[in-house]
Amino acid sequence: MLNKYAVAFGFVASLVAVPSMALASGNTISFEGEVADETCEVSVNGNDASPVVLLPTVSASQLNAAGQTAGQTTFDIGVSGCTGDADGMTVSTVFVGNQVTSAGNLGNIGTAKNVELQILDTKGTEINFTNGFTGDGDLALGPNETSASYTAQYLATGSAGPGSVTSTLQYAISYQ
Repeated sequence: MLNKYAVAFGFVASLVAVPSMALASGNTISFEGEVADETCEVSVNGNDASPVVLLPTVSASQLNAAGQTAGQTTFDIGVSGCTGDADGMTVSTVFVGNQVTSAGNLGNIGTAKNVELQILDTKGTEINFTNGFTGDGDLALGPNETSASYTAQYLATGSAGPGSVTSTLQYAISYQ
């Protein structure tokens, strides 16, 4: 088995052997980070890795016309491992939806027809993912609070057809 040094040497040797090979210049990889007084661990429904929010199975008859919603399910964004202060802490969420629809909802990549997923913020307001979502201070955690809830629900765009509903989004938080 080749070790990593032999592979690297072979690559460098091939570059020397082919001097006419053009190497791209000006390609830049940027790295960014932050050093803070403290850090927090983030979880969704208590899971810090690959969280899944399970919505209930609903009847297609509950979603038989555009605009109908069903299956409201809350999910918690939580923080741990940070102290905050005696007054609590402010957490801002950032969500970037995958498969965003023209209406700004999360598109369904499952088999159900005419169904999107709609996410409601901590105040119950529909989130529009068209340009991403940054909830500036949307999780105002009081002393000893560690999480706040969002809601996911099915949204009919017409008469729903039976099948699976699947969608995803990326998330991050910042806190003060």
